[in-house]
Amino acid sequence: MDIPGLVEITSYDELREVVPQPLAHASDKTRKELHELDREWLAASPFCLIATAAADGSCDVSPKGDPAGFTMVLDETTIAIPERAGNRRVDGFTNILTNPHVGLIFLIPGRGETLRINGRARIVRDAPFFDDMVVKGNRPQLALLVEIEEIFHHCSKAFLRSKVWKPETWEPDAVPSRATIAKALDRPNEELAELEEYYGPKYEAGIYNVKY
Repeated sequence: MDIPGLVEITSYDELREVVPQPLAHASDKTRKELHELDREWLAASPFCLIATAAADGSCDVSPKGDPAGFTMVLDETTIAIPERAGNRRVDGFTNILTNPHVGLIFLIPGRGETLRINGRARIVRDAPFFDDMVVKGNRPQLALLVEIEEIFHHCSKAFLRSKVWKPETWEPDAVPSRATIAKALDRPNEELAELEEYYGPKYEAGIYNVKY
C-alpha cells in the first residue's frame, strides 16, 4: 500500500534511533524458572492469550479461559493449559505442529500488569493431570504443554492508557451484537432470530457440554 509521507524502519539500528536501549531493570528481568509470585499469578488468572506462528511465518493469537487457576504448574519450568472444545479451527495448534515456539500473556481482571511466558509447546491428548483439569464434568480432550524459556512481568501502561478495566468507559453496545455480526459475516443463510437465540443465555450455559 502506497501511503504518502510514510517513513518505514527497516533495520535494528534505525529502530534504536527512535527507541533507546532499555534500562537495566527492564532488560534483566527475564527469568527461565517460575518464582513463587509467578505461581500465585497463574493461580489467580482466568484468562490468557497464546501467540503462535507457523513455519511459513503466518501468525495466530488465541484466547483461552477457564476458572482462575486453570493453568497447571507441573514444575518450575513447565505449565499445562487445558483446551476446551470450540470452533474446531485449531489454528494455533496447527501452527505448533510446524513451529513449537509460543508466547503467552496471562491476565488478572482489574490488574494492569500481565505475566508473559515464552517457550516451546507440545500438544498432548492425554496425561494423568487431565483429571485435575475437569470443569463442570468436562475433561479436556487436549492440552498444551509449555516448556518455559523466558518469563517476566509486564508493566500496566497499555491498560492505563486504554482504561480497559474501568467500567465507566465500557460501551459493549457500541458495535452490533454477536448474532448480527455472525449473520453478516459468518452465517448469512441463517435467520437472525435463530442466531440471537443461539448466542443467548443458552450459549454460556452450554459451553462445558461441547465435545469435539
